[in-house]
Amino acid sequence: MNLPDEVSERAIILAPWGRDSQIARRLLEEASLRGVVSTSLQSLCDELELGAGLLVIAVEALQAIDLEPLLRQLREQPAWSDLPIILLTHHGGPVQPASSDLGHQLGNVTFLERPFHPVTLISQVTSAIRGRRRQYEARDRLVDLSQSEQRLKETLETLEQQVEERTTQLRHNEEALRQSQKMEAVGQLTGGIAHDFNNMLTGIIGSLELLKRRLARGRLDDLENLIDLGVTSANRAAGLTHRLLAFSRRQSLDSKPVEMNELVRSMSELLRRSLNESIELRMDLAETLWIAEADPNQLESALLNLVINARDAMPDGGQLLVSTSNQRLDLAFTQPQGHLEPGDYVLLQVRDNGCGMPENIISRVFDPFFTTKPIGQGTGLGLSMIYGFSKQSRGHVSIDSHVGRGTSVNLYLPRYKGETVLQDDSLQLLPASHATEGETVLIVEDDPAVRVLVRDVLSELGYQFVEAGDANAAIPVLESEQRIDLLISDVGLPGMNGRQLAEIGRQLRPGLKVLFITGYAEHAAVRGGFLDPGMQMITKPFNLDLLTARVREMINA
Repeated sequence: MNLPDEVSERAIILAPWGRDSQIARRLLEEASLRGVVSTSLQSLCDELELGAGLLVIAVEALQAIDLEPLLRQLREQPAWSDLPIILLTHHGGPVQPASSDLGHQLGNVTFLERPFHPVTLISQVTSAIRGRRRQYEARDRLVDLSQSEQRLKETLETLEQQVEERTTQLRHNEEALRQSQKMEAVGQLTGGIAHDFNNMLTGIIGSLELLKRRLARGRLDDLENLIDLGVTSANRAAGLTHRLLAFSRRQSLDSKPVEMNELVRSMSELLRRSLNESIELRMDLAETLWIAEADPNQLESALLNLVINARDAMPDGGQLLVSTSNQRLDLAFTQPQGHLEPGDYVLLQVRDNGCGMPENIISRVFDPFFTTKPIGQGTGLGLSMIYGFSKQSRGHVSIDSHVGRGTSVNLYLPRYKGETVLQDDSLQLLPASHATEGETVLIVEDDPAVRVLVRDVLSELGYQFVEAGDANAAIPVLESEQRIDLLISDVGLPGMNGRQLAEIGRQLRPGLKVLFITGYAEHAAVRGGFLDPGMQMITKPFNLDLLTARVREMINA
């Protein structure tokens, strides 16, 4: 709880002999500063328990007495506190052995030699109070962060689970171990993004409350704007969750062959709109570029992040170069990187001629929540997300930067070794079409809200449905004669998970089609082995058009 100003900024004066205490108190009052006089060390300690901005102590009051009560209070200060003390010395000042020793014991000490000029005393007291105020501000920020972290934990109970590294990952080399340990600590750092999440939740909750009020009053005008506001806030929250999953390498990647040149060209207009007019965007794309293997959506997000970072490094304008090339990495390059295998890689490089970074910053840029941007302008998740994405994709990312000369970020992704196929990475959503008569979907989801959402959207399109809250309730349905055209199942069901349920379902009904929905992809790193033919996966939160398109596509297949 914040102390009132008259207590938290007062000066406690201990000068029991002579008129020093009365003089000091009078001078403080004339300067509109509050002072309270103590007659003994014990009374000073009692007053200090109530709070203080600083202590003003005559050196002779601390000689030949037991200082332990005061020293104990100073040792037991919270981490944010460093109580300032003005020590009134005799002629000769702090060079005297007794005064110097007291200075070492008491800590944050300023010496004031008597007789002192009133202006000097007031100047030192004012300076001490300014420093004390900064300490209170630090305390308040720590309290705010602690409260925000608690609110975030209550709202997002599974966030810590999403960003922890598995213990088995600690077997890797020193670099992987260092990164894994940081991921384990992320649960304690979630307060660092509580502000962003609370803003997003305010947008969602506020929009829903206004919708409820207007509908209750029969007001149907301007509802679309409220809906858009809520959806936008929700999508921002989903994006932040995906970035958290990315740097912890727990996101669900959909790796596939990617023609990187085409991906970069398709984003050129978006990249240009993201830059200032004073920044020239150039592209140098290799003519014969290998096919890369990566999740195209995450690759697009990584490229956009890098371009925005480069833009922020060039506030006065400059040149930004996006280039691609083929790279053969030998053992000398890959061995220091741990899990990076020698071989063929496709390089995506983003280079700017901006302000650059010193070495001590470069060594920390991949750390989660580390950012050089002003408060409120960056979460510190962008580069750590790219780091996690590169590692999960069996690739590598490196940074080369020099102060005043610019920065180059190099993202290496493995060359695709399968058969080259023509592929359109953009999802072609089928128009929402009604079910044919009798088409039935088995919905297995332990979250009632998600289950109702899936049920209602499919019901509007004419699908029949059967609901189950877990695998144990779904198995009797699969064993029955009930028609089932598609199984929709959450991956993270309580007890038996969705993948195990799908295995049992296919034993009972060979060829059963399965659509997984998941918010936490436990098998994200091996997604290619997680899905068998006739299985697909979408990630929460999902677009309803995407859900209905996948259902129609899978039933028609």
